[in-house]
Amino acid sequence: MDRGKKIQLKRVFGYCWGTSFLLINIIGAGIFVSPKGVLAYSCMNVGVSLCVWAGCAVLAMTSTLCSAEISISFPCSGAQYYFLKRYFGSTVAFLNLWTSLFLGSGVVAGQALLLAEYSIQPFFPSCSVPKLPKKCLALAMLWIVGILTSRGVKEVTWLQMASSVLKVSILSFISLTGVVFLVRGKKENVERFQNAFDAEFPDISHLIQAIFQGYFAYSGGACFTLIAGELKKPRTTIPKCIFTALPLVTVVYLLVNISYLTVLTPREILSSDAVAITWANRVFPSLAWIMPFAISTSLFSNLLISIFKSSRPIYLASQEGQLPLLFNTLNSHSSPFTAVLLLVTLGSLAIILTSLIDLINYIFFTNSLWSILLMIGILRRRYQEPNLSIPYKVFLPFPLTTIVIDVGLVVIPLVKSPNVHYVYVLLLVLSGLLFYIPLMHFKIRLAWFEKMTCYLQLLFNICLPDTSEEQMSEVQTVKK
Repeated sequence: MDRGKKIQLKRVFGYCWGTSFLLINIIGAGIFVSPKGVLAYSCMNVGVSLCVWAGCAVLAMTSTLCSAEISISFPCSGAQYYFLKRYFGSTVAFLNLWTSLFLGSGVVAGQALLLAEYSIQPFFPSCSVPKLPKKCLALAMLWIVGILTSRGVKEVTWLQMASSVLKVSILSFISLTGVVFLVRGKKENVERFQNAFDAEFPDISHLIQAIFQGYFAYSGGACFTLIAGELKKPRTTIPKCIFTALPLVTVVYLLVNISYLTVLTPREILSSDAVAITWANRVFPSLAWIMPFAISTSLFSNLLISIFKSSRPIYLASQEGQLPLLFNTLNSHSSPFTAVLLLVTLGSLAIILTSLIDLINYIFFTNSLWSILLMIGILRRRYQEPNLSIPYKVFLPFPLTTIVIDVGLVVIPLVKSPNVHYVYVLLLVLSGLLFYIPLMHFKIRLAWFEKMTCYLQLLFNICLPDTSEEQMSEVQTVKK
């Protein structure tokens, strides 16, 4: 270690990085692969499906602004932990950290599997991708990204900026191509928009399903609660990033869907497993290979950012004494190496032991449960501390709207496809009490683990972070 260099997580990210970070979190592979879900539940009514996409953007804005209140009120990494601890107690906060340990590893495992699938798919054009090579490539990608993340924020920054520019450029290319086709005014391209609402209108149950399908595509806006401690001036940066990124994503999503519908019929979209690839085959057959590349690039950037942000709660938990001291260490690049290592290891186990569909279902189910509790916390703060002076207060109907959406995301899977595995997910959340009660409540210490920590510090060349006066004042502020 360089003794003249301070080893700590610093506020190094500004407005441009924050906007790029939010764009990558929201724009995943879904817009390339499966916008057909909204169209299917809209009964192939083009006008209704586009209205659903626009409405989902408004709903996503409400939930993102609710998360922004938490991040601005507690401007440090792991803001939701401090929020839950203040309004629900240390036990609930610990269970949230315990869940995020598995939730984060599940997210990165799912993204690595998707990345591997779309990277290999061009080599298996007439059949599905075999499981063994897919899982091997997913493991390799996961560990490569983990190594890059542990090299510090500089590597993450330039990779993130490059991939976000590439992702938005490809979506803009699809959008502008659709606009050109519409401007040309060919009958087969414009007729679906001239009679956009002529098809059958969906009933209320199908419309709700369409809204949930679209809402998934906008998810990811709560990411600032994990990395607020590394943003410069978070109280002003976070709102600016949100009001830049979300309108941009909304416009791009609408134009991309218009482009798909300009080139393809609704039935062709519903019959396609990857709409962007079908679109490319129709418009530029010789360049169709670009779409699998675009999807892989999109997923690579999402995987990189997921490991980056999901390692922060692990680091925070150790800082608060709720995980072993080993995870409250940084390497010479000021990266939480052991937290990244734990996350990648658990993600590797998830890749080996589970399927992609199971991972996605359980992740959204668990995430919705905690989102409901956070929104209840915002409402509770309004009731218990109505005169509390905070930098930003979200409009009160916003958390109520978010609660309704999240309750739907919890109830619909249970009603539509009841499965005993959802009980296991709840048991996994509560299993954190088996560690909290002896280690946190009764403060039992494991001497052998403390000795192992010393050996691992020497092996990995890691140390406890230096603490600045600014960080001390921030911690004291959020704990009040």
